[in-house]
Amino acid sequence: MRIFISTGEVSGDLQGSLLIAALMRQAEAMGLELEIVALGGEKMAEAGAKILGNTTSIGSMGIFESLPYVLPTLRVQRRAIAYLKQYPPDLVVLIDYMGPNLGIGTYMQQHLPNIPVAYYIAPQEWVWSISLRNTSRIVGFTDKLLAIFPEEARYFRNNGANVSWVGHPLVDRMQDVLTREEARNKLGITPEQKAIALLPASRWQELKYLLPVIFQAAQTIQTQLPEAHFWIPLSLEVYRQPIEEAIKKYGLRATVVSGQQKEIFAAADLAITKSGTVNLELALLNVPQVVVYRLNPVTVWIARKILKGSIPFASPTNLVVMKPIVPELLQEDATPENITQAAMELLLNSQRRSQILADYQQMRHCLGELGVCDRAAKEILQMLEDRINNC
Repeated sequence: MRIFISTGEVSGDLQGSLLIAALMRQAEAMGLELEIVALGGEKMAEAGAKILGNTTSIGSMGIFESLPYVLPTLRVQRRAIAYLKQYPPDLVVLIDYMGPNLGIGTYMQQHLPNIPVAYYIAPQEWVWSISLRNTSRIVGFTDKLLAIFPEEARYFRNNGANVSWVGHPLVDRMQDVLTREEARNKLGITPEQKAIALLPASRWQELKYLLPVIFQAAQTIQTQLPEAHFWIPLSLEVYRQPIEEAIKKYGLRATVVSGQQKEIFAAADLAITKSGTVNLELALLNVPQVVVYRLNPVTVWIARKILKGSIPFASPTNLVVMKPIVPELLQEDATPENITQAAMELLLNSQRRSQILADYQQMRHCLGELGVCDRAAKEILQMLEDRINNC
């Protein structure tokens, strides 16, 4: 049985790889042989997928920020549709990646309506939708929507989708993590050191807008805390050179590592991070964090005029429970001074740290129980079985 999976960016590649591993496990238990073809990245390839196009670096947030990626996105979307036309799969799974996946889903609905489509981790229409147009398109071409947040499930169910809430896949991923002591020993972090994780970028635009302010704040922090050492896990190896050059420019005591993100998180006293899936990973490992985000000022002006403050939070950690668990410094508030102040408070104010850790526990209950990826895989394989039985 052939499954086609479409996703993009670094987070989609991670979520896709976790799902593929679960699909392979569950298929073996059911006596099914799977072939998985995908748009994704290296992690999905390692999990067993044949990659049609690498989409990990094709993505951005914002209007002007997206312009350089229009042609690469259209090319990869056309490649996917050409493949689907020539080799119709038995089932399609879409993971986030709204622009390309809306096109692929619409193609399936119009040209291959008998092939079931599952949407796993739907676009965050439930957070920032200004009309029901895209929601209606998603509901129209999706046979089963596998939601990761309770509010996401409610939103799409209320708009006519066939929804199952499976929980968030990071609940599974963050189980096999070293203890704090083990992680610090493995990384060579001494007891007196303050280990601070810096996560400035998983997109090129973030190197431009986020890295300078985060590194300026880090520069100030290390003058105030001589015991501070910064750890920077790479989301993509291609970012190593610009990050290492910036470390020299700002004179930071910092270590850049690849492939040890979970160990760094487990060992960290604090993280200064971009907004994104990584915020949930940090929360699940009880790491206090300062969330920072900036976009092109014109993009922000347009968004504010259209959305008019309808997005309550940027970080998934805060969105899950709709309360400010972690500090968010967005756009003009994302200054080195504000980042430094928020970071120092979380490092030195034990009461503030304790409050964040308590709020993390509340948030954790909204992410579901262990076995998320296997639940999602079973739902998808059940769709396959139903198709076989109906043929």
